[in-house]
Amino acid sequence: MERPLLSWDPEGVQAWAAAAPQEDAVLLHSLRGFIDAGRAGALVADHILEEGDPIRVATFDIDQLLDYRSRRPEMTFSVNQWTAYDEPHLALDMVRDQEGAAFLLLHGFEPDIQWERYIATVREAHDRLGVTLTLGSHGIPMAVPHTRPLTATIHGTDPDLLPDTPTMFGTVTVPASAQNLLEYRFGQWGLPAVNVAVHVPHYLAQSSYPQAAQRALEGLEDLSGLDLDPGALDAAAARATEEIDRQLAESEEVQALVEALENQYDAFHEARGQGLPLEGGLPSADEIAAEFEKFLAQERRDPPTQP
Repeated sequence: MERPLLSWDPEGVQAWAAAAPQEDAVLLHSLRGFIDAGRAGALVADHILEEGDPIRVATFDIDQLLDYRSRRPEMTFSVNQWTAYDEPHLALDMVRDQEGAAFLLLHGFEPDIQWERYIATVREAHDRLGVTLTLGSHGIPMAVPHTRPLTATIHGTDPDLLPDTPTMFGTVTVPASAQNLLEYRFGQWGLPAVNVAVHVPHYLAQSSYPQAAQRALEGLEDLSGLDLDPGALDAAAARATEEIDRQLAESEEVQALVEALENQYDAFHEARGQGLPLEGGLPSADEIAAEFEKFLAQERRDPPTQP
């Protein structure tokens, strides 16, 4: 008999049944393991778990979903013994926003294998728990400067759910992720699902960038009506800005890079605002795909430290 992929916590299920909104029940997902420039999605999940009084509703059997040899969790060795293990997990919690409204958060490690079975299981949980809107967030590396307002690509299964804003993309092919495949399958099933992909300056992609998490939280708030308190990350964002400014002051090469990106960004937005044709304002689809591949290669060589 096949082992179940998901184990339910009876007390958590009961807590959700008592607290779940009668309509507009939201499931937010943020997984570790694929593209998340600036750790935007990871910081969103950390922030919500810290602020949201989580109650465990269900737990995935991560041992069935993780390829330990290709993505080895970290362990800490101190003097003469192992003292810590970054234990893989994939769990569904009930959390609350700043107004006390309950919603669901799916967080942990992205599955390496059995994607279709994982997504079918998420669909079963979605139906059982009465979810009406599924949301995700992450960061993608883009050739944009940190000195300009952060933008985001918001994409989903129903155009009526998406904001009426111009897109920076045409058609582009990139490596798949479980998060994006979930959105694709939900679209085939006629289920509302939206993802907020924040455009993170590519030179900050390997760092924690709280500003990207704040932009993601703002997008999620607009889509869901939840109060996710992006302002709680103001202090972390200020520290990140100070560190960026310090490094910028020490490198004329980086200063020149940022200035070039500023000129490109300003020219693009000016032309778009005037309805003018763009002349090299954005990279081509092939160049964007190449940037993704470059980012992934760097991730594989030098994975970021997780909290």
